[in-house]
Amino acid sequence: MPETNVLVVDDDPDVALLVRTVLERRAGCTVMVEHNGERALARALETTPDVIVTDIEMPGLSGIDMLEQLRKQLPGVPVIVMTAHVSVEYAVSALRAQADEFLTKPLDNARLVEAVTRLAAEGRARSTQRRPERVLAIGAHPDDVEIGAGGILAAHAAAGDSITVLTLSRGARGGDATSRQFESLAAAELLGARLFLKDLIDTEIPSGGPSVRLIEEVVREVDPTVVYTHSGHDRHQDHRAVSEATIVATRNVGTVACYQSPSATIDYRPTRFVRIEQFLDRKLELLACFGSQTANRDYLSHDFVTATARYWTRFGGGTAVEPLEVVRESTELAQSYEHLRMEN
Repeated sequence: MPETNVLVVDDDPDVALLVRTVLERRAGCTVMVEHNGERALARALETTPDVIVTDIEMPGLSGIDMLEQLRKQLPGVPVIVMTAHVSVEYAVSALRAQADEFLTKPLDNARLVEAVTRLAAEGRARSTQRRPERVLAIGAHPDDVEIGAGGILAAHAAAGDSITVLTLSRGARGGDATSRQFESLAAAELLGARLFLKDLIDTEIPSGGPSVRLIEEVVREVDPTVVYTHSGHDRHQDHRAVSEATIVATRNVGTVACYQSPSATIDYRPTRFVRIEQFLDRKLELLACFGSQTANRDYLSHDFVTATARYWTRFGGGTAVEPLEVVRESTELAQSYEHLRMEN
């Protein structure tokens, strides 16, 4: 039986100690304790416990507020909320925030142990039942998807997901088109991805007809479950056009998310933060394939890429993160992001 790691959050040290003692002695759990929501959220993102048990009423970040943040960043972790106030309002608030269990104080120790044991087992079962995804990453130019989502794509590859990269132009304005074609092929081979390289005119990619049709053709062939593309919040015309065309062409795909480009504006506001510390080196290897660009573009340098990944950890935890603006997202993939990181 795997060891169960539990994070207990309560501003009352006596209650926290009681819960810890019960879970350690009766359920054999390894228990961490925090006394406020802010520190607990940071600890959860750092350690990914099997179950979180939290009070609702706490100074600063309440248990409900913390739960809402957890559902965005650690959607697969079971959460038990507990309160001394027995009311319909509290129960409804907990359920709306997607709590897995609602317990009242004084706690029934047997029920606490049963809930933690059951939810930990259910969480482990979900993590082993993950189905492979069919991933389609779309960029305007060679190296776009590797810059924006190279770590995420490497995680998908390591998890056995199929990956297709669609690049709508050969990037002639940014260098020799033939060289960039071979660079794209090298990166796709390193990633284990299928590559579609199209011939729309660099800096003149339209947001309508031709772009939408090209993307729809690949979508029909690949039948993706997940699509990554540019954000509309970007200074580059091609990036905005590809974002608009992708959202139209992938209207029937369950999950569509927008990665960050170096030309993204301050209006780029990600809502999901995917930890890639185990795949940062592979992302740097992917970017190194684009040798014609690395000498002239600072944002491809090791230091710049690493610093950018480090910056987003303020929201996603860990030591390296890639951000995504989620257009729409299936529940299965929301849980899958954490599984991608944990299994690798």
